[in-house]
Parts: sequence; structure tokens; C-alpha cells
Amino acid sequence: MSKKVLVVGASENPLRYSNKAILKLNEKNHKIFAFGNRPGKVMGIEISIKFPVEEIDTLTLYLSSKNQKQYYKDIINLNPKRIIFNPGAENEELHILAHEKGIEVINACTLLMLSIGSF
Repeated sequence: MSKKVLVVGASENPLRYSNKAILKLNEKNHKIFAFGNRPGKVMGIEISIKFPVEEIDTLTLYLSSKNQKQYYKDIINLNPKRIIFNPGAENEELHILAHEKGIEVINACTLLMLSIGSF
């Protein structure tokens, strides 16, 4: 089933895992929104420097915990159904804030989840 997915920490750099996730999510026919610190495109998908206002099923994080802090309010207000903290993005403080709002929180690898069909 196709999901609306926001990739936070999106990058045009093909060596970045966020870039690889966008490609894999696209391959699996998910509706992708990308947020990054500079505008760009990955396979025609716009990287925005503003958080979307669209309803999101899954928010997948590729920012270190210190770089997430400035986006806590945006992330929580977006009210995704779940947040995936990819390796290196784990954040206990945001985990608690999200959990308190009823958002499912997972410490996992989006790429691995997609490859084994557990996304």
C-alpha cells in the first residue's frame, strides 16, 4: 500500500542515505515529500526548505539529534502516523515528545525496511 512519506534531511548527494531512501521509496511507488537545508531535486522530486502541510503517513529522519531540535515543533505539528529514526538519527527527547502525541516511533533503517517488505 502506497504511503505519503516525508524524508527529513533530504540531499541531492547520491552517496547520502536520504538520497538512496528517496530513490527506493519512489521505486516502491510511495508519494514522497523531501525536506532539506537547501533546495534541489532527486529523480524529479523537489527538496523543499519548508515543511509540507500535507498529511503524512511516515516521517523518516536523516538528521542527527542536534540538527533535529530546531524542527521539533514542525515535526510534532505535522502529526505523522509514525516517525522512523534512521541509524545516527536516534533521539530520545523527540521520541518522547512524539510518543506523548500518539505518534508511533521506530528506531530502524528505512532502506532495510523497504528491502524486506516491512515498511
